[in-house]
Amino acid sequence: MSGNTYGYVRVSTRGQREDRQLAAMRNFGVPEEHIVIEKQSGKDFARPAYLQLVATLKNGDVLVVKSIDRLGRNYKEILEQWSGLTKDRGIAIVVLDMPLLDTREGRDLTGTLIADIVLQLLSYVAQTERDFIHQRQAEGIAAAKERGVQFGRERIPMPERFGALAEEWWYGRISAVQAGKELGVSRTTFRTRAVEWCRAKGLEAPTRRRAAS
Repeated sequence: MSGNTYGYVRVSTRGQREDRQLAAMRNFGVPEEHIVIEKQSGKDFARPAYLQLVATLKNGDVLVVKSIDRLGRNYKEILEQWSGLTKDRGIAIVVLDMPLLDTREGRDLTGTLIADIVLQLLSYVAQTERDFIHQRQAEGIAAAKERGVQFGRERIPMPERFGALAEEWWYGRISAVQAGKELGVSRTTFRTRAVEWCRAKGLEAPTRRRAAS
């Protein structure tokens, strides 16, 4: 390629180090002033340093990344980035971890075809693995809930008089505002917990409208 060579380095959190990616860029020969470093999660692809770099790239330039997942957060996005840069704008991409993913000049039609096939395969595998991880997390949370594990903020413990006031409210003899004030909790908290308590106790539905809340 006759243009400039740029390297893009990204780590997902500020606690991670970029040493390995930087070493790979230098070994490849990317000029130090052309290496862009970004410390931001790939979950949100609105990465300012990456977007600024892509905006400055010109036809004939080369973009070097350590691995294919630096280009996007999912299968569809990686393919869009690859196609937009290589086919629409004439920018070459080199993926250091996968020598077949190299679109610089000198590659014949077969080499380019192989690169496209390998890219789609790798992107699909990466997306499938990510989906599998999310599925396992969801299954783990569901299993934990079945064992009685509580997630989220710890529930506010109710005072001793809660049960009696909940039943009074259930049958319309006291308002949720009044009960909440007596217990030192909000009206919404009292109503939510009172409904749960009364239903768990198997209380019959009230025959008349409850007191105003």
